[in-house]
Amino acid sequence: MDKKLKIVTIGGGSSYTPEIVEGFIKRYKHLPVSELWLVDIEEGKEKLEIVGALAKRMVEKAGLKDKMFIHLTLDRKEALKNADFVTTQFRVGLLEARIRDEKIPLSFGMIGQETNGLGGFAKAMRTIPVILDICKDMSELCPNAYLVNFTNPSGIITETVIKNYPNIKVVGLCNVPIGMKKSVVKTLDVPESEIEFICGGLNHFLWGRKVLHNGIDVTKEVIEKSIEESDNLPANLKNSAQWLNEQIRDLKMIPCGYHKYYYLTDEMLNEQLKELRNGLGTRGEQVREVEKSLFELYKNPNLNIKPKELEKRGGQYYSDAACELISSIYNNTGTVMVVSTKNNGIIDCLPNNCAVEVTVKVFKDKFEPLPQDPMPIEVRGILQLMKNYEEMTIEAGVKGDYNKAIQALTINPLITSGHVVKTLLNEVIKQNRKYLPQFKNIKL
Repeated sequence: MDKKLKIVTIGGGSSYTPEIVEGFIKRYKHLPVSELWLVDIEEGKEKLEIVGALAKRMVEKAGLKDKMFIHLTLDRKEALKNADFVTTQFRVGLLEARIRDEKIPLSFGMIGQETNGLGGFAKAMRTIPVILDICKDMSELCPNAYLVNFTNPSGIITETVIKNYPNIKVVGLCNVPIGMKKSVVKTLDVPESEIEFICGGLNHFLWGRKVLHNGIDVTKEVIEKSIEESDNLPANLKNSAQWLNEQIRDLKMIPCGYHKYYYLTDEMLNEQLKELRNGLGTRGEQVREVEKSLFELYKNPNLNIKPKELEKRGGQYYSDAACELISSIYNNTGTVMVVSTKNNGIIDCLPNNCAVEVTVKVFKDKFEPLPQDPMPIEVRGILQLMKNYEEMTIEAGVKGDYNKAIQALTINPLITSGHVVKTLLNEVIKQNRKYLPQFKNIKL
């Protein structure tokens, strides 16, 4: 067996951790992980200990107790020494910050969502300083390690690394294209191995551009079947707001679930407001209840597998995809996956030095993109607008540039009133002061 591997998971106390542990266990023959370090912060210590104990039970059940060692620590630098891979799945400010991100825009009559609009902007502002600190540590302690990021907003965080730490080998992951492909497979009722699903766009803003079944283009058939049989597209987001079928036929592509916030903004906002009125709370508040139940399950000393209830948390497949990605890099297998990576001309209408989410073959030293047609006029403009928003958001988050933050929010399509942009930004800064060192000199 080749070199033993040291993998570090930052945000190790996450409820998703059992999935990544399961992923490494089932791949152990081809991916010999000898050390898995789960890292968290003081506020997450209790969850880290609960999840870490479950991880150790899972490893013991798999018969790997003396081969795969689980380490729990609050010392990130200790963990990072000589790591081969670093995965990031942390949430700065924990779920309480997410709930605030959702409530601020909703109080102004705008979409309140974790990674889109004002909520996604606020999350990026909190996360950027931390990812830069992690990259600084990696440059010193494990300069050859791969950074596999699935901390949201994943595309923005991946691009932050690309632009500020070009020496770090970084790749971003998201479960949205995985869910889209599974929906396509279900629509066609064929084995997943027979489908090639070519995606292109940005994280949480990508389209299924082409579906190949045994090499034959069946994209139109997938779209028609989805419309005719379920009156909804395989977009991995279930709700009552329906796509405009004429629009989707004209696109000739499959939108991702998050496009509903842009294509059907009013309908989605009304759904969110209705949930609030009915006492269901924001999505963050709903997730908080799911998390409480999960951690009660995790405490059970007899539990030694990933519980099925984790699927209710949302975001399933993230961690398994991370394990598959790491395995493909380690074994140089060329596995076809959808990742966020440096554009370098893959998407013709976007800058080379930005992050895009595209279908690639994953090798040890490169991500080889599958061919992409030029972006059609139907989506080119809004795609470029969203990339402009992302670029200015990154600049604001890295430099603490208040004026650039105003510009970013002004052009975001989900900030529907330019008159309140400054008020919104001030509210984000005020409610997140302790997490925004880059804005420490801004007087409100």
